[in-house]
Amino acid sequence: MNQDPASPPLEATIPSAPAAAVPGPRFDTLPLDPKLLRAVADSGYTAMTPIQAKAIPIVLEGRDVMGAAQTGTGKTAAFTIPLLQKMLRHENASASPARHPVRALVLAPTRELADQVANNVKTYAKHTQLRSTVVFGGIDMKPQTLVLKGGVEVLIATPGRLLDHIEARNCVLNQVEYVVLDEADRMLDIGFLPDLQRILAYLPKQRQTLLFSATFSPEIKRLAQSYLQDPVTVEVARPNATATNVEQRFYGVTDDDKRNVVRQILKQRELSQAIVFVNSKLGAARLARSFERDGLRTAALHGDKSQDERLKSLAAFKAGEVDLLVATDVAARGLDIADLPAVFNFDVPFNAEDYVHRIGRTGRAGASGLAVTLVTRDDNRLVGDIEKLIKKKLDIESFELEDDRPRRSRVRDDTDEGRAPSAHAERDEGVRVTREPREAREVRERPAREPDRPRRAPADPFFDKPYEPTGSGDAPWDKAAAPAPSRSPLSPNIRPKKRVASLLGGKT
Repeated sequence: MNQDPASPPLEATIPSAPAAAVPGPRFDTLPLDPKLLRAVADSGYTAMTPIQAKAIPIVLEGRDVMGAAQTGTGKTAAFTIPLLQKMLRHENASASPARHPVRALVLAPTRELADQVANNVKTYAKHTQLRSTVVFGGIDMKPQTLVLKGGVEVLIATPGRLLDHIEARNCVLNQVEYVVLDEADRMLDIGFLPDLQRILAYLPKQRQTLLFSATFSPEIKRLAQSYLQDPVTVEVARPNATATNVEQRFYGVTDDDKRNVVRQILKQRELSQAIVFVNSKLGAARLARSFERDGLRTAALHGDKSQDERLKSLAAFKAGEVDLLVATDVAARGLDIADLPAVFNFDVPFNAEDYVHRIGRTGRAGASGLAVTLVTRDDNRLVGDIEKLIKKKLDIESFELEDDRPRRSRVRDDTDEGRAPSAHAERDEGVRVTREPREAREVRERPAREPDRPRRAPADPFFDKPYEPTGSGDAPWDKAAAPAPSRSPLSPNIRPKKRVASLLGGKT
């Protein structure tokens, strides 16, 4: 994902402190190299967010960390900046690939998140000699292979594509000193646990491991117990909490009205852009085409699209060329879109934790946002799961949909004199018309027929005759070759032997 140069990276936009808010500690109070402080200043901020203020000193001490914070609060900088500081001792300007082995490995669940982390790493390391690259699926491996064989210190990757490069011997991970599992809960949700176990088996056992996520689940805690050594848990908010600056609305609707509800809210609230989340790839493609027919500039983002198509859709949305981005949960994490006013949960997510990540796309960097969830009768269990996760009772409101569909009205004229009034005309005159069902009308208009009489079975003289034998039952060749009667010494009661056909073994 090529980041829009006009918009700063994820951590470059620090929440604008409200009047009563206390600004966080400054970055220049940390023991950071002037090169990193210069890059931080170039990004446009000097104060740390709560997760950064708590996590960075612990990472600099060399401790394993489990970090939990609301999405959009700067988790990426919380592990990127201290790791770059620790790797500066390996900094060199040599052109030899052997002098630039992989020392830090960052694993991310989606291509978009991996690419965004890579952009942040390049932003913070731009004044150093440290090299970094990102590898993910959906594109050709050859350019990635050339960069890997040229040597990089920081490698950001999705698990599947990294295993491809490991098996092709394009990268060696035996000198890795730092490992970061970003959005680890999402990696477990989409089935990356076997891949994670294979990748971690290639790494040295003596390493520093960091696990960052917006939510902590029992599975994540078991993963941390297996691969982290005496980790320090850093939480700046209640686990699985939603952002307080996001207005959350739940509306009870029917499936047929969902699209009209989205259009009406966009119009009433005068929203310039929004992300519409659905649960399936096919549903995303179909809904995007439907909004296109409604006159909205729409793009679809889901796993069946190529990486180039996904990057183009994101770039168009960031540039304001697209009004609605219809996406699956591949866009629920890691996307940093500045000043996104609203998100719509067109479908209630199957996984309650995805709700937290979806609504985290709006209200970023301290701005206000709107999150609308459309709930049908079949979604009660999923809404209950969300309530259990965020520990908050959700009120499902009714939505009054404006009926702006054009109505036909038939104007009566003089030619209607003597003609039975139509249903439209009677409705216009204030008369309530009850239409006769079509089946009843057909029965009424059907011509009367004679009463049914008992039907007789058809008679056939040939089949009604009794059985009469037509022959003796002898074989045809016995009749054709029957010998002439002759006198024989045998008794007349003894019948002669039957002749057998030659094909059955008889004599010719």
